[in-house]
Amino acid sequence: MSVAYIGGYTPDTGGSGTGVIVADLQSLERLGETPAPGPSFLALHPRLPVLYAVGESERGTVEVFSRGADGVPAPLARRSSEGSSPCHLAVNPAGTLLAVANYGDGTVSVHGIDGAGLLTGVRAFPHREGAHAHQATFGPDGVLYVTDLGTDEVRRFLAPDGSPEHVSEHPDGPVRLAPGMGPRHLAWAGDHREGRWYVAGELDGTVRAYDPAWREVAAVAASGAEEKNHPSHLEVHGDRVYVGNRGPNTIGVFSGPDLTRVAEVPCGGDWPRHFAVAAGHMYVANQNSGGVAVLPLKDGIPQEAVRVLAAGTPSCVLPLN
Repeated sequence: MSVAYIGGYTPDTGGSGTGVIVADLQSLERLGETPAPGPSFLALHPRLPVLYAVGESERGTVEVFSRGADGVPAPLARRSSEGSSPCHLAVNPAGTLLAVANYGDGTVSVHGIDGAGLLTGVRAFPHREGAHAHQATFGPDGVLYVTDLGTDEVRRFLAPDGSPEHVSEHPDGPVRLAPGMGPRHLAWAGDHREGRWYVAGELDGTVRAYDPAWREVAAVAASGAEEKNHPSHLEVHGDRVYVGNRGPNTIGVFSGPDLTRVAEVPCGGDWPRHFAVAAGHMYVANQNSGGVAVLPLKDGIPQEAVRVLAAGTPSCVLPLN
């Protein structure tokens, strides 16, 4: 059985969801659900049966769940996210740090994780007015990267394994991207010397590629449609770069490293907020149509949706690898 966790907005955060849903990806049967306030993004511990979720409200929270034998999360603890409207979180490969991007005020918080997966100390990094931290990603070089939609930057933090007290702002400062781009989600592909960063621009509708020194090497429209586009999530699998297009309601497919357009296909719903690739399929959380669409992959290209799992205002789908 292949399991996925689905998070989204609940009535107290402007949505219609019930919390965290657990589903079997083969049958799309709901295995259970656990109430939680606005769990708009989820992350798994790399080794422990522990799940983390943001609570995307003005007074943001982070919640910790255990994953029982049936896969249904059981609440363990909840604490402040140290900022407002947290919308993304990530665990480092060692499982010792949890980084949270607070969209509302731009604060980045880094929480320690103990041997049981519970959160310990925390360090917060506020930012200047107008900042909107959107995604936190631990890179292959021991650096924490945070996209800031409000300042057109990628903020960088040195994040060695250990306690959050050892985390510090990168001495070279943030990476400044194209003005008006509005960087939302990014992904790394390749090795440290010859890889690429790919970044979705929510405000200018682009996908851009950068070399390891953050020199821009390609910039293309994320969608070929005429209507206004607000790109959302971006992922890299093999030589394919995928991006969700909100407005056109499509998934854009590109070939790295030069971002050649390969295909653009319907997402199977309305407002593709997030997606995940697993077991030969793409699972798309379509926020406004209230469902997770299942798109088979053929030669790396999503095909027409074959099924939809109903879910209130879904914003994250997280397969259990």
